[in-house]
Amino acid sequence: MRILKIVLLCVGALVLGVLVHRVGTRAILETLDRLTWWQFVLICLPYAGIMAVDTLGWRFAFARDRAPFLSLYVARLVGEALNIVTALGSVGGEAAKAWLVRDDVSYAESVPSVIIAKTTITIAQAMFLMIGIVLAWTTLDVSSEILRWMLWILAVEVVAVAGFFGAQVAGLVGRGGRLLKAFGVIDDVGGAQKLDAALRGYYRREWRRFALSVAFHLAGWLVGVVEVLIMLWALGIKTSAATAVVIDALGSGVRFATFLVPASLGAFEGANAIAFGALGFGAGAGLAFSFLRRARQAVWVVIGILVALPGFLRGRRRR
Repeated sequence: MRILKIVLLCVGALVLGVLVHRVGTRAILETLDRLTWWQFVLICLPYAGIMAVDTLGWRFAFARDRAPFLSLYVARLVGEALNIVTALGSVGGEAAKAWLVRDDVSYAESVPSVIIAKTTITIAQAMFLMIGIVLAWTTLDVSSEILRWMLWILAVEVVAVAGFFGAQVAGLVGRGGRLLKAFGVIDDVGGAQKLDAALRGYYRREWRRFALSVAFHLAGWLVGVVEVLIMLWALGIKTSAATAVVIDALGSGVRFATFLVPASLGAFEGANAIAFGALGFGAGAGLAFSFLRRARQAVWVVIGILVALPGFLRGRRRR
């Protein structure tokens, strides 16, 4: 898997290089030149709110409110940063989230919550993409080709989410554990059975919390539209909230469809170049927007790592 990701990363970098060459650096730099330092600081601020709303979505993925909001917020901030930093590794931020809240909740509660939160945020992502498709269809002059691609991505996402959710409800986690034991891969299925019971119990009894988790994650996607509007304003692109929703929804769908490509490198930039060109802003503006969003992402990755360092150093001293 790691070799595949490295290959895909190289392909993505090649695609990005071709895009920059074909569009031209001048068109990209002309758009970025309009950005000032204080506008970039302003662009970075909404992510704190997005993170807060998504943290509430994770909180309701627990069967009970045991972990303090601040602990969950820090764990999510660090976990999302590690998801990007360790994109080529085998251990990402999802495991780190469960580890970081170990003082407040047991692994028997935190591990299922991480899986459930991943399910609810993906369901919310599909709903957000659906909103983007409706707006593109009814209010914007978007080409039929882009709409067709958005519909295909939505179909893939719905199938994937339905399969992931169905596997948890049907108890395939426990069955998979027994199958691995039968082949001698693992010695004990107790952990898999406990995880299976926790997941099935949550979906059967905590449907209100499940609905709230989806709702807060959907709110997080919608708050992200504010970030897009600020970015477009800073780049000198005047547009509507509906257009910002379509741009963000398409970007989120592309990132989902290309999850195997580290950071969706190349695919995200290509989708924005095509979308911005179709909307009349120009492919150069689409690439400038992509680079600006990655710059914001880099800032929060650094913040997440800095937040994680004290705990990591304390853990080393204890060992």
